[in-house]
Amino acid sequence: MQKTTRSLASAFSVPILFCYLLPSLCVADERLGNSEGGLKVCTFDVDATPSVGSMMAYDHVVRTEELGLRARGIILMGKDQPIVLCAVDWIGIGNEGHDAFRDRLAKAAGTTRQRVAVHTLHQHDAPRCDFSAEQLLNHAGVSDLGPHDGSLAREVLNRLESAVKDAITRATPVTHAGIGTADVEKVASNRRLQDASGKVVATRYTTCRDPKLRAAPEGIIDSKLSSLSFWNGDQPLAVLTYYACHPQSYYRTGVPSPDFPGIARFMRGQDLPKTLHVHFNGAGGNIGAGKYNDGNLENRMILAGRVAKAMKSAFEATEKFAITEKAIDWSVAPVSLPPAPHLQEAKLRENLPNWTIKDYWGSADDLAWLMRCQQGHQIDLACLHVGDVRILHLPGELFVEYQLAAKALRPDLDVAMAAYGDYGPGYIGTEIAYEQGGYETSQRASKVAPQAERVLMDGIKRLLEVKSPKSSDR
Repeated sequence: MQKTTRSLASAFSVPILFCYLLPSLCVADERLGNSEGGLKVCTFDVDATPSVGSMMAYDHVVRTEELGLRARGIILMGKDQPIVLCAVDWIGIGNEGHDAFRDRLAKAAGTTRQRVAVHTLHQHDAPRCDFSAEQLLNHAGVSDLGPHDGSLAREVLNRLESAVKDAITRATPVTHAGIGTADVEKVASNRRLQDASGKVVATRYTTCRDPKLRAAPEGIIDSKLSSLSFWNGDQPLAVLTYYACHPQSYYRTGVPSPDFPGIARFMRGQDLPKTLHVHFNGAGGNIGAGKYNDGNLENRMILAGRVAKAMKSAFEATEKFAITEKAIDWSVAPVSLPPAPHLQEAKLRENLPNWTIKDYWGSADDLAWLMRCQQGHQIDLACLHVGDVRILHLPGELFVEYQLAAKALRPDLDVAMAAYGDYGPGYIGTEIAYEQGGYETSQRASKVAPQAERVLMDGIKRLLEVKSPKSSDR
């Protein structure tokens, strides 16, 4: 399998003291059916579609008869407490909302919050969740909470808890895992177009109608789609795919949509109806389909077909290997991300009562994030070990450079990344990107300081340097 070898590690060499590695807990959970030993997997899948009249990230829902939104994932049960991986077709789940999702899934699965990863795919015709922002607006007397109304999120949490409890009763033995990769052709392109000095001169958004901007090179991307699968003999039980790109083809329609990654996932589900397909967005904060999307509505299905083709190719290229519970591990590195210096508590509190549903980025979520940082909240970076495979779980709208750097750190392993975990930080650029301009690192979009790069890269290094399972376990 071809691996990314471009070395970016030298740019991320400064150690950060407030990132430390939390060892995995090693407590067998016989109540969940592991008394007989062996690795097992459970799958769950629930509806996460908002109802007509409710608010998505930008607009109210006008109809819902199209392909809906899902919250789905897997539970791995082995020698330690269960590991839960969940992907949601929403634009983002942040702050106390992210805590709540992890806590409820942990409770249902009989595990701890630190062994649960929740990510969104970041579709834009979809809801968002931030219980911290919701509470601040309530206290400020705001009557219309719009996208910060947590009613749907609480309904989905109830569905997820029931689904996970039910899934555990149907745990299936896992005999093999598999990893495969494929190139995604003519989908991703870098959004930040720069001049010779590195300054951002234009942003090539995910819909780009300017032919000059579309004609520019793809720029720095990660074209690889990774496919991790779990099998019982010859039957694939679950396929997890990872690809870094903003998922928009078009939006602001009032119709909830999983957009082209979700449609691609649906297509693969039709090819393998007995297998749950779960897709995760990688570090796609500065990546979009703008070079290949001029706004023509037909492009949604074209882009979906290209991603589905890569999903199929990666699955067909899968290298299966026998696996036991000894080859599965989970490591966590809690980090304290530095808040952006432009976030001023007094000003944010003053603006709270004037917040309106048109303020997608605004005082409520900014203040929520700042308060979390002030209170010492740490974000759990995590890594799933499956033999020689490493899946990193990270927060926010990360730049693709983090993903490429992680792969370069361990070319001897198969490394993939799921970003868009805790949505609280917003965009997370590289340190130099904050000097180069552009939307993604603007005060409107990013809630972290440039030094966040050093914190994250130190955590990534720690996670990837965790002792690998013995090769005999693979």
